[in-house]
Amino acid sequence: MIRITQVKLPLDHTYEDLKIRTAKLLRIPDQQLREIHIVKQSVDARKREEISYSYVLDVECDREETVIRRCRNRNASIRKDEPYQFPKSGEEALNTPPVVVGSGPCGLFCALMLAVHGYRPLLLERGGPVEERTKKVDRFWKTGELDPECNVQFGEGGAGTFSDGKLNTLVKDPAGRNRKVLEIFTQFGADPSICYVNKPHIGTDELSRIIPAMREEIIRLGGQVEFYSKVTDIVLENGRVSGLTVNGERHIPAQAVVLAIGHSARDTFRMLLSRQVPMDAKAFAVGVRIQHPQEMIDESQYGREAAAILGAASYKLTHTCANGRGVYSFCMCPGGLVVNASSEPGRLAVNGMSYHARDGKNANSALIVTVKPEDFGGDGPLAGVEFQQQLEEKAYEAGGGRIPVQLYGDFVDGRISENFGEVQPAFAGETAFGDMNEILPQEVADSLKEGIASFGQVIPGFDRPDAILAGVESRTSSPVRIHRDEHMESVVKGLFPCGEGAGYAGGITSAAMDGIRAAEELARRYRPFS
Repeated sequence: MIRITQVKLPLDHTYEDLKIRTAKLLRIPDQQLREIHIVKQSVDARKREEISYSYVLDVECDREETVIRRCRNRNASIRKDEPYQFPKSGEEALNTPPVVVGSGPCGLFCALMLAVHGYRPLLLERGGPVEERTKKVDRFWKTGELDPECNVQFGEGGAGTFSDGKLNTLVKDPAGRNRKVLEIFTQFGADPSICYVNKPHIGTDELSRIIPAMREEIIRLGGQVEFYSKVTDIVLENGRVSGLTVNGERHIPAQAVVLAIGHSARDTFRMLLSRQVPMDAKAFAVGVRIQHPQEMIDESQYGREAAAILGAASYKLTHTCANGRGVYSFCMCPGGLVVNASSEPGRLAVNGMSYHARDGKNANSALIVTVKPEDFGGDGPLAGVEFQQQLEEKAYEAGGGRIPVQLYGDFVDGRISENFGEVQPAFAGETAFGDMNEILPQEVADSLKEGIASFGQVIPGFDRPDAILAGVESRTSSPVRIHRDEHMESVVKGLFPCGEGAGYAGGITSAAMDGIRAAEELARRYRPFS
């Protein structure tokens, strides 16, 4: 198969145009092309007047080696990458099914891969299934009634279920796990285009349909899935796991345990620390969500005509401040909502979310500043957790239990807003005007003000006074890293920390990839469970 890169075509091209262009680049008649597989599709918007699609293609044709020699195209070569391969099974026997704790992307993909290969895993989830979870989250957004065990953070699918469902990652992937994640999502109903578009996304509404289908496949293959089953303790014998305690009373024997607990399982972090599972505080980032009219972002990124074809535009922005701190956009949600993503009474956190169509009136993004252990004002592995909780308590107080919001101009001037401007709010959850300066550390607030002003030079109107800020964005990544060796195992033998919660991933795709890798490590060691 021939891999050909940088195949450029206008936005309104047809498949026939793609075929003709490919044949021309390879200097062969288009009748000689047997198949064209799109590997990657991206938008080249460097020149507003010449916005185009750029493709990476895999091409099947006759006499491929001869075609490569004759066409003399430096962007064409024989494809060399190998498909993903799950490892052969090891020889050690499993006396109990492997247990996967947490059904976010990491745990779900780990359990699915184990089930596919005959390991009959037990998947434990502290929250509820998607169907029940969606109802509880909707009720929370409408009434403020929070279920601490089943909310935007906890429940089937993890925090990613109520997000944009972005699937891009910067993780290097020679083993092909990224491609495998995308293929699995399409197997269970995602749009096949996620396998090749440059910035794939699924959307909350689609994830809510896909995740239960994955759960049912785990069960069909002999696995078990148990909801409202919170691991409250681990049982150790001679430095290794021998079992788990669920909901403070039920004992489950366990020989191999995958910890995929997510970045918000603060009570579980404390339990693990009490059992002397080694972990460290790590850097993460905090800030706010900002909303602008999606039409303004589209106009800036693509122009009006191109935006009509390409759909809601995204952006990625960075700025280094005079104080040395970096400000950057994160988890940008075109046409989305800002949501109340709280999971603990008396504390408030926000996140962004989009549906598959991304057809909402506003764009929103986290604007965040990195904070390090020296910023936390405490010591020990859980200092970052305590720092997060302090910010969330201030946010809860500032909004009286509702999402605190403030116009950017008022944030700069240090006053509480009284009315919205031309930017009309798009939220899931009740809001109240508050002052971000009273929530955020001063260095973070100052950095955000400077960063937003700088971003206004890149995207006209980004620093408009009526842009809406909401806080606090505190759950960008895990505040801890749980130690593991090259085989993903803790010093506590049989315990495999992975995913976002353990500090080894950031986002749906990288978490799912880490879960697949954990399944591989178990498979290399153990025989399938029978």
